[in-house]
Amino acid sequence: MSVNINRVMLAGNLTRDPEMRFTPSGTAVANLGLAVNREYTTKEGERKKEVSFIRIVTWGKQAQSCQEHLKKGSSILVEGRLQSRSWETAEKEKRNTLEVTAERVHFLTRSDRPGFTDQASSAQTSRRTEEQTIGEENFEYDEPEEQKEG
Repeated sequence: MSVNINRVMLAGNLTRDPEMRFTPSGTAVANLGLAVNREYTTKEGERKKEVSFIRIVTWGKQAQSCQEHLKKGSSILVEGRLQSRSWETAEKEKRNTLEVTAERVHFLTRSDRPGFTDQASSAQTSRRTEEQTIGEENFEYDEPEEQKEG
């Protein structure tokens, strides 16, 4: 019997404002840059800090909500899955990336943007495969599947 789990939970701060685009069929997709800090003590007793920078992709109403309410420095909690993508540049170079496809984004920082409430909010994404053009690169995204409660 094999077990496969692809589940990610990350909390951190946005490194830039959300970047939103639309697929040819009109589905919103937003890219978020997330910085996650880690502090630890070496065996010599020295305190160290390190930062991981992670690309987050959100879809549909969740992408629009992130665009409306988040900005650089906002604190968020992301629940999602790892997704790898490959593409070829205009110069025929192969590229790969590993990113998190968000299933839920929880806003941890109060927004000063209009329409935001005090309570933490989250949204879910719709599911389907779309091809999107960003600059000169074509990406095929797998949108997350609908969550099934059972």
